[in-house]
Amino acid sequence: MTTAMGAALRRIQLGNALSAFGSGFTVPYLYVYVANVRHLGANTAGAVLAMLAISALIVLPLTGRVIDRRGPLPVAVVGTVSAAVGSLGIGLSATEPMVIASAVALGAGIAVIQPALATMIVWCSTTVTRSRAFATQFFLNNLGLGIGGLVGGQLVDETHASSFVRLFAIEAVMFLVLGAAIATVRLPRAPKVEDAVPTEERAKGAWRVLFGDRRMVWLCVLGFVLFFACYGQFESGLAAYATEVTRIAPATLGIALAANTAAIVVAQFVVLKLVERRRRSRVMALVGVIWTVAWLAAGLSGLVHGSQVVATVLLISTYALFGVGESLLAPTVAPLVADLAPTSLIGQYNSAFALVKQLALAVGPAVGALMVGHGMHVAYIAMLVVCAVGISVLALRLGRMLTPAQDQPHRVAALPAQRVEAEPVSAGV
Repeated sequence: MTTAMGAALRRIQLGNALSAFGSGFTVPYLYVYVANVRHLGANTAGAVLAMLAISALIVLPLTGRVIDRRGPLPVAVVGTVSAAVGSLGIGLSATEPMVIASAVALGAGIAVIQPALATMIVWCSTTVTRSRAFATQFFLNNLGLGIGGLVGGQLVDETHASSFVRLFAIEAVMFLVLGAAIATVRLPRAPKVEDAVPTEERAKGAWRVLFGDRRMVWLCVLGFVLFFACYGQFESGLAAYATEVTRIAPATLGIALAANTAAIVVAQFVVLKLVERRRRSRVMALVGVIWTVAWLAAGLSGLVHGSQVVATVLLISTYALFGVGESLLAPTVAPLVADLAPTSLIGQYNSAFALVKQLALAVGPAVGALMVGHGMHVAYIAMLVVCAVGISVLALRLGRMLTPAQDQPHRVAALPAQRVEAEPVSAGV
């Protein structure tokens, strides 16, 4: 069983890494391609980006139930086909309706893939090995995106639409490679999910069960703040603050993003060894502390008017500190979602958390761009410092709701069964 689980997990991780590599080719260039290369204008490019988010918000509430009823594998395969069609469609589209329709297919496909893959990783891991499995997925995702972006930058030529078509075609092929990789996976029936396909009655009550789980609701609130205060600001508020207030060049912003990726790649497995035996709630609280420092550094970068070098270093440090925090979250949050889920609702819990992330990624950029665009620079930094402090407070509060097995599974696994404390009554579902 262990060998089968390991082989299945390696295949899933490899396919996921190749898919991220393909996405790295197009992510930095989507707006420029639609607006300038295809001459469809900024409004259409904005609509394309909006449809990526909107389509995800539409399909995610339905995805979890389908995963729990049919299993994650067919759902993931359908998602990869939809994403491939959408990606290739964007590359070939020369009209506004076609590019928007393609964006809907791409956004829906990616949204479906994420919780399905997360559920497959849960099926192919144990409570003890799950943190390392999700950390590996996060590491390979960022490595693939980074390498894909570097390679794509060498292939793209803004004066030739065909060079962009090539990038989107590569991305589409990589989605199909992911689909082929996971289609051949033989999922083991690990004890954690041996009851993975619920009855019709249980499926109908999935959302009621989830909203009745205080720990999961609290984790979703924490997750929204986490994604709002970090990922939701990368391409909007923080980027605008860096160029308008800190006054760094766009090329330097690229270096800052590279520093974020480098911090993740370098820190991930070093961090994993340090945190996988510690309480998850305290690790998440530490992320809040690190991001508080990061946002204070960003604020200072806008106040240092006498030395552009110091301001630039502070801004780049902000991105690097975000990377360290992200590497702490990777082996912590997703495994906790899985360990909170009833065995028959793992897909539902993963989809719900993915929906929370998508909501934060929709709201975060809008709020950040609006505040910085209207000159509310101090209020913007203050808001995000409060969010970062709030992460620590929410995480510590969540820690008091979790059982020892949920908060520190490695330690509990090493203890005799009779020493594991019973689940707190107040934390019940």
